Amino acid sequence: MKELLLQIFTWWNKTTPGTSLWTRRFGERVGQDEFGNVYYRTKGGAVDPLLGFDRRWVIYSGYADSTTIPPGWYGWMHHRVDTPPTEENYTPREWQKPHQRNFTGSPLAYRPKGSVQSGGHRPRVTGDYNAWTPGE
Repeated sequence: MKELLLQIFTWWNKTTPGTSLWTRRFGERVGQDEFGNVYYRTKGGAVDPLLGFDRRWVIYSGYADSTTIPPGWYGWMHHRVDTPPTEENYTPREWQKPHQRNFTGSPLAYRPKGSVQSGGHRPRVTGDYNAWTPGE
């Protein structure tokens, strides 16, 4: 019951009933990424007369977070490439790291040494900086 209510009333958890209906009626599954996100386009790659290109969309596997879209799918979603990653043989270079979502605002966010949020203390000033005080 809770899952049904979440699906009806929240757009950020997976998909809404309207998106599910639109996808079943007009969508064609193109592929899935390593995070479980599923990618669609209009059936047969039909060009939308108002847009001038085919519509492409993603149904997220969980919370709707656009930073979970890997670079290959990002390029396809934004019409930078016409070939989806599932149809090409791409091997990453040895210096390329695997894609990670943006952790800003979460406990996993990067907090450099001396950051207030990291629990550390700012290093003392070495004398090359004088703090401004009002009236000077």
